[in-house]
Amino acid sequence: MKKTLNLLFASVMAMGMSLSAHAEEYIILASTTSTENSGLFDSILPKFKNASGIDVRVVAVGTGQAFELARRGDADSLLVHDTTGEQRFIDNGHATGRADVMYNDFVLIGPASDPANVRNARTAAEAFAAIANARAPFTSRGDDSGTNRAELRLWENAGVEPDGDWYRELGSGMGPTLNTAAAMDAYVMSDRATWVAFGNRQNLTLLFEGDNVLFNQYGSLLLSEQKHPHLKHDLARQWHNWLISKEGQQAIADFKVNGQQLFFPNAK
Repeated sequence: MKKTLNLLFASVMAMGMSLSAHAEEYIILASTTSTENSGLFDSILPKFKNASGIDVRVVAVGTGQAFELARRGDADSLLVHDTTGEQRFIDNGHATGRADVMYNDFVLIGPASDPANVRNARTAAEAFAAIANARAPFTSRGDDSGTNRAELRLWENAGVEPDGDWYRELGSGMGPTLNTAAAMDAYVMSDRATWVAFGNRQNLTLLFEGDNVLFNQYGSLLLSEQKHPHLKHDLARQWHNWLISKEGQQAIADFKVNGQQLFFPNAK
C-alpha cells in the first residue's frame, strides 16, 4: 500500500512539474517602442497565448538596441522596422529568415502655428528642408531606433545635415520624444501608431503625411540556431508563423485606437 501511494505521489508530482513547465513556456521578444506604446501587443499577445499556450515577454527598445539584444543572444525573436538593417543582420549570419508582417507610415508633427510652413510642403524632403531653413525646434529620438534611422535618411534626402541649437537629439523612445516636442512646441517625426495613441498633444498637430518615402514596414526575424543554440527556437518559430498566419494577420488588422486601424497586415 505504501509503495502504491509513493508511486502515485511521484506520478502526481511529475504531472504537476510537467504542467508547470508547460504553463511557463515563454519567449523574449525584442521589439520597438512603437508596437508597445501603441497598445498593439496588449491586443494581440493574449490571442497568441490562447492559440499556443506560449507567453511573449516584450522588451520594447529602439530597433538598433533590439538588434543588439538579439546579437548577444538575449532575445528569442525580433520584430522591428528597418528593412535595410534587417537584411544586414541576416547577411551577417545572426538570423536565418525574415517575413513582412505589417506596415503603417511615419508622419511629421509640429506646432499648430507651423512657423516653418511644413503643411504646404509637397514632399517630405521639402518639409524637412523648410524646418532646417527656419531653424525651427526639432526633437529627434536620437536612439538608433527604426524611426530615428528613417528620420536621418529623410534629412539626407533633403540635403540637410541637422546641427545646431534647433536640433535636439534626446536618446529617448517615441513617447518621451513626443512629450518633449509638446513641451517645446517643436517639430518631430513619429510613427502614426504612437501619434494616434499619444494623449499629451498640447499644441501639436499632424502637419505632413502621405509621401511614399514615409512608408514604414515591420518584419519578424528568425534568429540563427547556429550562433545561438540556447535560444527557444521552436517557440519563436511558432510566434513567427502565427504573426504571418491568417489568424495573426487578422488580429493585427482588428487592433484599432479611437476607431482607427494603426497597422496593416501584409504578410506574403
